[in-house]
Amino acid sequence: MTNPNNVSLNLSHALEFIDGHALNIPTITLLDQNGQLIEGASNVDLDKETALKIYDTMRFIRLLDERMQAAQRQGRISFYMQCLGEEAAVTASAAALKPQDMIMAQYREQAALAYRGFTLEQFMNQMFSNEKDLGKGRQMPIHYGSNELNYLTISSPLGTQIPQATGYAYGQKLKHIDAKTGELSSQIDAVTICYFGEGAASEGDFHAGLNMAAVHGSPVIFFARNNGYAISTPADEQFKGDGIAARGVGYGIKTIRVDGGDAIAVYAATQLARDIASKNGEPVLIESIAYRLGAHSTSDDPTGYRSKDEEAQFRNNCPIERFKKWLVNQGWLDLAEDEAVKEKLREDILNALKVAEKVAKPPLEDLISDVYDTPIPALQKQYDALKEHILQHPQAYPSTAGRIK
Repeated sequence: MTNPNNVSLNLSHALEFIDGHALNIPTITLLDQNGQLIEGASNVDLDKETALKIYDTMRFIRLLDERMQAAQRQGRISFYMQCLGEEAAVTASAAALKPQDMIMAQYREQAALAYRGFTLEQFMNQMFSNEKDLGKGRQMPIHYGSNELNYLTISSPLGTQIPQATGYAYGQKLKHIDAKTGELSSQIDAVTICYFGEGAASEGDFHAGLNMAAVHGSPVIFFARNNGYAISTPADEQFKGDGIAARGVGYGIKTIRVDGGDAIAVYAATQLARDIASKNGEPVLIESIAYRLGAHSTSDDPTGYRSKDEEAQFRNNCPIERFKKWLVNQGWLDLAEDEAVKEKLREDILNALKVAEKVAKPPLEDLISDVYDTPIPALQKQYDALKEHILQHPQAYPSTAGRIK
């Protein structure tokens, strides 16, 4: 019998509605708070080199976040967003990917970019929008991008990267489709990971992106960071169902929920997700359960919507310390050496900041260069008006007026 409705034909005679929490999706955790693998936990293939690189990246991002948060308060940069509390979720998931995989991030995934090899100098140049910035100073701080590292430039509007990831991943799949059979002719060598928060999952782009990925079989890993708050809105005021994972199941997507403070669980889940996406040519959804320890951004004051007691409860569950204990238990980390490295990193970060803030701003023409082959008349008119304005008021634009050609 044909099934044009595309639904399960399992028959029942009980008149019952399915409750939104009926799935009871578990949260996978493998590492306890003392850095010990939980009894009965799945075996994870995490070698020493990769483990130490994950830790080094998390440690670097924590120190970078501390310094740049302070720099914003000092008026040295205009804006910042910390990864505080979610370092394991972002870093370990990035570590489970291949270098050729595309990363489409939201704006709290600087750890994924650092793991890929984005340098301290490149971070600073972007945040100060100087002439060495890869984005030519056109973006707000923390809106990173790197063509070399397969990291799509961050976009401020929420959720835009979700349908983009679906389409891009479908393009990755098309290279491996047999023209005659329409089936995969080989394993997909590069997939896409798409990061977003549970707040972005309330956008329409989320639903359009997931449905398209499910229907067309895009090899994309949707990585939902459920950190409890969309700016000031708690999760229980955003949705009624069982988190974001239940939606993945609803769209017919293989789904897993992990403890976002457990680097090992995140690494294992993402490894498995990538394997499914690349071999089967289909999407996977990972929901990471963590807590945003910092403010939403430097423009936010979380004391207006959550208590200090709540923050303290989660502050004791530091993902970096948890993974650090595991490394020590493995005999892979020396604590004295670790402290020395941290002090050196603090110095390096401060020195890089001092250098980057003194680098000249990009020339004004970079504002419209390589947007069009030849600037369209409307754009050229706006540029000429801006140039004239700056030349009339050079004292208001000291870093730009003297460099206008």
